[in-house]
Amino acid sequence: MASPGDPRRLYRLVQEGQLCALREELRGAGRAGCPGPAGDTLLHCAARLGHRDVLAYLVETWDMDIEAANRDYKRPLHEAASQGHRDCVRYLLGRGAAVDCLKKADWTPLMMACTRKNLEVIQDLVEHGANPLLKNKDGWNSLHIASREGDPLILQYLLTVCPTAWKTESKIGRTPLHTAAMHGCLDAVKVLLQRCQYGADCADRCGCTPFMDAVQCGHVDVAQLLLEQHEACWAARDALGAQAIHRAAVTGQDEALRFLVSKLGADVNARAAPSRLTPLHFAAKEGHVSTVQVLLSLGADINSKDERNRSDNKHT
Repeated sequence: MASPGDPRRLYRLVQEGQLCALREELRGAGRAGCPGPAGDTLLHCAARLGHRDVLAYLVETWDMDIEAANRDYKRPLHEAASQGHRDCVRYLLGRGAAVDCLKKADWTPLMMACTRKNLEVIQDLVEHGANPLLKNKDGWNSLHIASREGDPLILQYLLTVCPTAWKTESKIGRTPLHTAAMHGCLDAVKVLLQRCQYGADCADRCGCTPFMDAVQCGHVDVAQLLLEQHEACWAARDALGAQAIHRAAVTGQDEALRFLVSKLGADVNARAAPSRLTPLHFAAKEGHVSTVQVLLSLGADINSKDERNRSDNKHT
């Protein structure tokens, strides 16, 4: 039989939210501090699972440290925010938890909250002083992260409380518009186009534009919106001389290829500079059989040669 205060039993009781049994167990053990998985405390566990009553009991009866960090430097507030447990977030903030504490890779609780579509938690953090402009180690701020999730109400809120949040780039030069376009978040792209002043073909360090991101991930609706409302250039080239049509061929986006050629008039035999590779070369090299068939149906030249005088059928 496990002795009083056995860590495994304590964590199980916290996970299950069994406050009465936890009280009895801790009363017999005489202590609440015990290491858990990844250096978690019982507070981390309670906050992660949303057991506010357990959280309050551990803080108020056992004086557990709300700023305790696990091996990833996560604090209970990170856990509650990342899982969208508003009552736990509000309790910790009310007890004076540091609102912009950093976990590994420099993520704040607000950033963690932005990985979920939970506007109320985000509002609580901001109203307690969370800074949307802080960046993590990759150079992403909270608007970047919210753009990946694509909730238009959250984007509207962040841009209202922090109008300059859109003026940001990651360490590789990517904007929130790139992020929303890549993930196919149409409503988020609409908000960013309405509220922000991104250049029509703003490019990251690789020369990739939001239009290219949308096309290479197969989000034709987003690509069309960028053309119609943002005057994106479908013929722009990235740092390696490739156009959107080449990128779509690499990722096997058949619908996007039909859209580019049939709707926009893109050259199905366009060559990337300086390699002189055509979309058919790229699709064949990647083994996209259906994409090769689509390109041939669109008029691709199977005998076109690359810079090494190789034809497309040599890549298959």
